[in-house]
Amino acid sequence: MDRDRINFFFLNMGHFLDHFCMLVFATVAALRLATEWNMTYAELIPYATPGFVAFGVCAIPAGWLADKWSREGMMTIFFVGIGLCTILTAFADTPLEIGMGLFTVGVFAAIYHPVGIAMVVHGREKTGVPLAVNGIFGNMGVAAAALVTGYLIDTVGWRSAFIAPGVLAIALGLAYAAFVYSDRHARAADIASGAAAKKAAAGTLTLDRATLVRVFSIIIFSTAVGGIIFQSTTFALPKIFDERLTDIASTATAVGGYAFLVFALAAFAQLVVGYLVDRYSVRVVFAAVAGFQAVFFAIMLNLTGVAALLVAFGFMLVVFGQIPINDVLVARITRSEWRSRIYAVRYIVTLSVAATAVPIIAGVHSSWGFSALFLVMAGAATLIFFAVLLLPRTAAVTGRPAAAPAE
Repeated sequence: MDRDRINFFFLNMGHFLDHFCMLVFATVAALRLATEWNMTYAELIPYATPGFVAFGVCAIPAGWLADKWSREGMMTIFFVGIGLCTILTAFADTPLEIGMGLFTVGVFAAIYHPVGIAMVVHGREKTGVPLAVNGIFGNMGVAAAALVTGYLIDTVGWRSAFIAPGVLAIALGLAYAAFVYSDRHARAADIASGAAAKKAAAGTLTLDRATLVRVFSIIIFSTAVGGIIFQSTTFALPKIFDERLTDIASTATAVGGYAFLVFALAAFAQLVVGYLVDRYSVRVVFAAVAGFQAVFFAIMLNLTGVAALLVAFGFMLVVFGQIPINDVLVARITRSEWRSRIYAVRYIVTLSVAATAVPIIAGVHSSWGFSALFLVMAGAATLIFFAVLLLPRTAAVTGRPAAAPAE
């Protein structure tokens, strides 16, 4: 196995753990703590908000440090830091303490997206499939968080659901540090031979300023609105299933199992979308994905039982399928030495806006139930659909190659 594949493995595992650690609390709150701490679901989940705010805000300094210092060094800090903080969160005895623990988890979790995604696309002409594979690992983290947490709640206790991924993250961090140290001579040789510079320019296209501003504006808008949709679906799905699958899921393990099934199968939609955006117009693919989101959310309004399970699978397919699209566009229009910072801007929008999804879920659920939440998400997906139609017909959007890298 060559060093690029080993590095890609660590990046994929980092994405898995990033989402896993951030979503343990979603299942713990829905299936155990609300009862154990004598609180309603709506009262408890706002304590996750500081963690999601940190998840977004801290992306900017993480991206700046990665570009100025070392992406590999920041990834090592990510693994060890998120592991330690997740373990510490397991010892919380009050909502305030668990909120503080989740905040520290969010600080280190913020490192991954601006740094890890920039490393995934570095040196690649076609970025759709690598981003899709990496995205699948992230979504498997979402899926496994529901399944593993539900199982550990039933068999060991909710605290173990924080400790287990924390231990794994620290172990991977130590292994990654050893790999980076052993690989230092090969990377130095790449720099000396000029191979590193060729990799940095790979896949970047030239755009005029007006087109660049237009594409970035649409990326930021769809990122913001899509962040609310992604966070609402991934955070709330265990609770949605707890309420709407009562005839087929009566235990935490069963609810977590169905959530895992939907998340895990839907994650592979990214491979299809990644393949398509490498070969066809991003504008057409993106519009189709957003359109299907709106349709599935509208259908889901009052469904229960097996029908709800099947439609939930449908909307998660297109929610997860959207993930690689904006990252592909960013990779095509930015230079490598700026890429972590540009991804940081994108992800601070995604994750800061996503942080608002937690109080939105709490407020909507307590007042009107999940039917109203699905109506809001159908409207949001419709807005993305119309925004995507404004994308220009340029090489970055159509996928046609360009000869010169962007300045």
